[in-house]
Amino acid sequence: MRAPAPARDDVAQAACMALERLRAKGPRVHCITNAVAQNFTANVLLALGCVPSMTLSPEEITGFVSGAQALLVNLGTFDAERRQATELAVKAASEKKIPWVLDPVFVDRSRPRADFARALSARGPNVVRLNRAEFSALADAEASPGAVKKYALSSKAVIGLSGEADLVTDGRQVATIANGHLLMSRVTAMGCAASAITAACLAVEPDGFRAATAGLLIIGVAGELAAEKAAGPGSFAVAIVDALYNLDAATLKARARVS
Repeated sequence: MRAPAPARDDVAQAACMALERLRAKGPRVHCITNAVAQNFTANVLLALGCVPSMTLSPEEITGFVSGAQALLVNLGTFDAERRQATELAVKAASEKKIPWVLDPVFVDRSRPRADFARALSARGPNVVRLNRAEFSALADAEASPGAVKKYALSSKAVIGLSGEADLVTDGRQVATIANGHLLMSRVTAMGCAASAITAACLAVEPDGFRAATAGLLIIGVAGELAAEKAAGPGSFAVAIVDALYNLDAATLKARARVS
């Protein structure tokens, strides 16, 4: 039996509400992320009205996470400092019931990284956002809709699978988001930014499925808007930050391509 697909307008409206709450509430989002992504990730969150923090210090990360409304754990830079910071951050998030996103970057290229990601996925991330190769490595299965749905049910996490069209499922509901632009694959840290925006949406939307669809729809529409003004990857990286800053609910709803 196929999982039900939420109505297009329901997904778009939930994303609009999440965007408006981000502007109104300015949630704090703590990010453990790729070294090459930190500046871009911070700027993307700031453009949406959020308050990013990035410290890895073991003396202070527990306090930063405890005072945040959401956490991003991105494994793009798999060094000892970030592994230690991740352990402390996830512990704090679990104790304080702070929602968090796992982005298991490049687990398909490194067994130690994949093993670490599997251990983290067992600690209750609200959302796991990844691409098809990363899913196959993490779940030991091809990234078919059925396998993604099954993994979501078994892990009790919402899965946001990026690709030509993004697939989001909690194991029961399934949504496909077709927004985005090819230039998004030509700029580093775009996936990291998508995960950070998803974490921000979790700070204002407790339903993981709605938060994940909102985060991926927001960055997808912003990518399309940025591409209309960009001359190439360099100007696109600037334009998408501007697009996120200027994005409004009416534009988000009008441009949503959800099934």
